[in-house]
Amino acid sequence: MAEAPVLGGARAGSGKVKLDDGAFGARFHGPLVHQSVRDEQAARRRGTAATKTRGMISGGGSKPWRQKGTGRARAGSNRSPLWAGGGTVFGPKPRSYTFKVNRKEQRAALRSALSLHAARGSLAILEVAAFEAPKTSQALDLLEEWGQPRPTLVVVSEQEERAALSFRNLPRVAVLSAEGVGVVDLVGSASLLVSEAALQSLVARAGSPRAAQEGA
Repeated sequence: MAEAPVLGGARAGSGKVKLDDGAFGARFHGPLVHQSVRDEQAARRRGTAATKTRGMISGGGSKPWRQKGTGRARAGSNRSPLWAGGGTVFGPKPRSYTFKVNRKEQRAALRSALSLHAARGSLAILEVAAFEAPKTSQALDLLEEWGQPRPTLVVVSEQEERAALSFRNLPRVAVLSAEGVGVVDLVGSASLLVSEAALQSLVARAGSPRAAQEGA
């Protein structure tokens, strides 16, 4: 069974927390992780880019000049895409980039990302009780003592606001809630710092392989 060290508080340096084998002992599944990362990144795209077609451009009520006799090419409207300021042909329109990844695959990808951090020793448990008040210097000292490379992802519960405020202004450190963290956040971080409350939430989200099969 994998273990993670505890940072901050009375257990720092000596205490360790045993990690759930179902969530942190899974085999890394690259294709599922790649698919989940694509899904999460696509869902974060706003998809609000838009252009105007010739029907949305003002003007064009009459021919710019008569059909014959001017020596110039025929023109029927100044809203033509050929004209400067005219409409756009086949331009982008508001759309959704999301695609379907089923729940079983999402849980398997989350287990793979968590297990990767556990296997390489880049996961630690944050003792949030040590943060009696928001203090950035205390958070910086904790990370420097840990000695893991950055970027670092700090995952806390919504109630652990003091710890979140302590870490949020540090360079190359991201703070997310346990409900909002995704596979793309986990694989994009070199180290992972999780509070015990957030750890329980992540284990529940990852689920066991058997539970994932029953719920899919």
